[in-house]
Amino acid sequence: MTHDDVERPAHGPQGPGAGARELIVMTEPRERVRVTARGVESSTADAGGLQEILARHDATLAPLFGDESVVEAEVAAMPDRSDAVAQLPTYYHVEAPDDRLEALADELSQDPLVAAAYVKPAAEPPVLAVDDLDAVMSETPDPGSPPAVTPDFTGRQGYLDPAPGGIDARYAWTLGGGRGAGIRVIDCEWGWRFTHEDLGVHQGGVVAGTGGTDTDHGTAVLGEISGDRNSLGITGIAPDAVISASAFSVPSATAIRSAANRLRAGDVLLLEIHRPGPNAPMPRQGQQGFIAIEWWPDDYAAIRYAVEKGIVVVEAAGNGSEDFDDAAYDRRPRGFPSGWTNPFDPANPTSGAVVVGAGAPPPGTHDRNHGPDRSRLGFSNWGRRVDVQGWGREVTSTGYGGLQGGTDPDRHYTDTFSGTSSASPIVVGAIAAVQGVLRARNRPLLSPARAIELLRSTGSPQTDAPGRPRTQRIGNRPDLRELIRAALATRSPWVGVQFHGRLGPRQTRCWFTFNWPAHWHVVWTVVPTTVRPGAPQLQWRTQVERAQDGRATYWICVTNLTGTTVDLEGRYGVLGW
Repeated sequence: MTHDDVERPAHGPQGPGAGARELIVMTEPRERVRVTARGVESSTADAGGLQEILARHDATLAPLFGDESVVEAEVAAMPDRSDAVAQLPTYYHVEAPDDRLEALADELSQDPLVAAAYVKPAAEPPVLAVDDLDAVMSETPDPGSPPAVTPDFTGRQGYLDPAPGGIDARYAWTLGGGRGAGIRVIDCEWGWRFTHEDLGVHQGGVVAGTGGTDTDHGTAVLGEISGDRNSLGITGIAPDAVISASAFSVPSATAIRSAANRLRAGDVLLLEIHRPGPNAPMPRQGQQGFIAIEWWPDDYAAIRYAVEKGIVVVEAAGNGSEDFDDAAYDRRPRGFPSGWTNPFDPANPTSGAVVVGAGAPPPGTHDRNHGPDRSRLGFSNWGRRVDVQGWGREVTSTGYGGLQGGTDPDRHYTDTFSGTSSASPIVVGAIAAVQGVLRARNRPLLSPARAIELLRSTGSPQTDAPGRPRTQRIGNRPDLRELIRAALATRSPWVGVQFHGRLGPRQTRCWFTFNWPAHWHVVWTVVPTTVRPGAPQLQWRTQVERAQDGRATYWICVTNLTGTTVDLEGRYGVLGW
């Protein structure tokens, strides 16, 4: 395997909570398990056995998402919650000595109150080291003093350029809201330097958890999205968006839900994290086999929670060089719930997150060549589940110090940020720019499903590379000119007849029609086709079900107001999209 296939991490796991495995327990919903000051209790069964197992292993059980009753009430208030979200109150995190986690999970899974118990491997940021000597040296901060004023590095940010080489961020900047105004972004990972000279505006700081001391990775992510508009350093894709951080000093699913509770529908949540999956070798070989975190049920449920609140979640696919369509991902892992299905199979329920792979930048970027532009980089995971790609090499941003170093990390810049780590913030910036344009025009913001639909149907296509054909899907690179045009496109109104029916005297009956795109504006009218002048014949009411993220079902219930049979037709009017 060549060094371009699977790379080693640039640093070890960072900050509080990083590098730690997690033992997650899911209790049986019908048993209504609760953790109280007296210990573990159940409203329907004896919890003594569960309490005894925990005590024997010197372990404690804590609700993963906070007080169970509070979470239960929040979930109940969500109008169209999925089964995954409905189960949030049943998840628990187990604190125990690391060397006991597997044995403890096995014992817990045998308890009748427990539906699942599994150990999650330690997580890492999905960033790469670079193997060639020149590039490694460039990521080592230069100990010499930088210029008195940082130069303008925006000419090195090729990902801002027009498509197909870049995403055409500069076009978005010509439009009202195109710099992300009015949009909030939260980055979930380990550490950030909010004091950086190029991150002084629209920065919200750490809003959940405790940031770690290694801040280069998070600082580089922030720079790509929200680097300040000024005459020095770099400029972010969406510098007018307000960006904050949620730290993985707590279990990852907890950090995700905490971030989601601080965002609104249409905002963006970035997950800069991956873990070794079922194909990861033991002993470890760099990041080989690392995968997107939605694979683990608690993280999946937390992502679904955010998506069902209307938040666009962007998730790094991971750097494991894995095919998500591999049959290994159809096998239920040890300790997972019995009803678990493979989230990487598009035929199964999806997390609803935008999954981002890593593509090569244009050859010659920073005088390097990583293969054909937009081809899959060897380390990037791929498959039908991957929606879109960003630059996975040669990303210029804040942090690290390879481009500009010195003793003050608040003036450090990099030219070689990489991995699905660098690819994902490019997609976040593009989404924030589109949402800003829509908000400025008082248009509905993209839903998570609509964002995925447009990212898949627009953009610069993936290309082939030797040994890495475009059939190894990482998707298109965003093109903001095309993406914004598609998001703003409206269609001339049109009407039609969807159904015919007959109602007996005083009878009420409901018809339903499904699979309507949820972003369409549809009105319904029911008209009698039986002639009977003199008084109203029919009345109706329309109800709507959000059956899927991107699809709606309409229920039209009609009442015959007369004493005779009435024929009718159900008419729709699509006002536009």
